Amino acid sequence: MRTPLFAIALAALAGLASTDAQSYPTRPVTLIVPFAAGGPADITGRIVADQFSRLLGQQFLVENVVGAGGTTGTTRAARATPDGYTLVLGHMGTHAAAVALYPNLSYRPEIDFEPIGLVAEQPMLLVTRKDLPPNNLKEFVAYARANESKLNMAHAGVGSVSYTGCLLLNSAIGIKPTLVPFTGTGPAMNALLAGQVDFVCDPILGPLPHVRAGTIKAHAIATTKRHPALPDVPTAAEGGLPEFFAAPFYAVFAPKGTPQPVLDKLVDALNKGLDDEAARNRLIDLGAEIADKERRGPKALAALVNSEIARLSPILQAPAAR
Repeated sequence: MRTPLFAIALAALAGLASTDAQSYPTRPVTLIVPFAAGGPADITGRIVADQFSRLLGQQFLVENVVGAGGTTGTTRAARATPDGYTLVLGHMGTHAAAVALYPNLSYRPEIDFEPIGLVAEQPMLLVTRKDLPPNNLKEFVAYARANESKLNMAHAGVGSVSYTGCLLLNSAIGIKPTLVPFTGTGPAMNALLAGQVDFVCDPILGPLPHVRAGTIKAHAIATTKRHPALPDVPTAAEGGLPEFFAAPFYAVFAPKGTPQPVLDKLVDALNKGLDDEAARNRLIDLGAEIADKERRGPKALAALVNSEIARLSPILQAPAAR
């Protein structure tokens, strides 16, 4: 009995696909950062892209695709051809909070992506414009409750880290300020610097240089211990608000169905890149906490995504939080 021609053709195509995967990458790769240039996601993504380029011998180009709290760019990545030539820099907002905040979300973070690895976590920082009266977290809580109708909160879109972080803060305080959306945390921070909005909750990377320069005020960091980059800024727990706890993760994902040999190369390159002293110093200088090796891999990242969805969904779906 002869082997059907289509079976031969399929076998040949499979062989070609395997060869292509083994030689990956043979052309430039796009790393989608689903937020505007200048924010924590963008800066983190560019550091990662530089390491991929160095280790894999091809250009990894960052493409900023803004909109809908990062879900526009993340949706594009989910729908991309799963060949390793389109990746996305996702985080707590796009791959956890968005599930609760967008009932019609067009992708499933825990199903529609191949996790490559956790890059870093960025402790959340509450910052206000320089001339806002409060000088610490307790004063901010009292001021916010007394001036709720006048307060403006900037964020990078529904589902973004800045949006989610401040929802956690607002829920803990019991306020509903006016929410002012921007295309990214970079533009939101510029508005804060210009005095156009009152406060922002952002990973430490974005506000850090402005806090050091004294152009904005930092009232609390949303982790269990103070951060070495800003040792004088108390934790939220020290300020009497332990419910304000958030250290958003930043991680690399590929579309579901990306060939395993391609994923293996990306996982290995990311792991080596995060061990590079120059890259580590860049991230640490920006306030990032680099993931330990046992937390970097695909399985650990998949578990993190699932656990953050489970943790955040009840909080963000509660009427008091919205």
